[in-house]
Amino acid sequence: MNPKEFITEKVKEKFGPALEEVSDFRDDLCLTIKSDRIVLLGNFLKTDPDLQFLMCKDVTAIDWSTRKKRFTIVYHVHSFKLNFTLRIKANIELDPPSIETVTSVWRSAEWYERETWDMYGIKFINHPDLRRMYMPEGFEHHPLRKDFPVIGIPGSLPLPHKAE
Repeated sequence: MNPKEFITEKVKEKFGPALEEVSDFRDDLCLTIKSDRIVLLGNFLKTDPDLQFLMCKDVTAIDWSTRKKRFTIVYHVHSFKLNFTLRIKANIELDPPSIETVTSVWRSAEWYERETWDMYGIKFINHPDLRRMYMPEGFEHHPLRKDFPVIGIPGSLPLPHKAE
């Protein structure tokens, strides 16, 4: 059995209906889990002796703008044992958007979650240090959201002066 089938079967067996979707696009396996199960899935993937997904390589998000579940959180985790990178997704619809942090599973997720908070405004519940990375602390907006003005926040930056 190839790693994709093996991982999928183990996760299906453990999480059943909480596993919302399994996709394999361009040789990339992606599992979509209910957002309230993300930490449980992370713990399982990391501690299962057959899987050992010990490294979180990235956390980011997608703003779908018009969907009921507007945001999708995307995690990339790696198993050195299987030499395999897995993509995990969780859709969230809460207002304000939030999901439990996975820093208790993968310490490296701390920076990636901070970046996602800063750019998308998605709160990671119980995060040890959720603060801005790029934008100033008092900045009210999140630049990678679809509703962020393309020209930026009016009045926030001086416009270039035309020479006469």
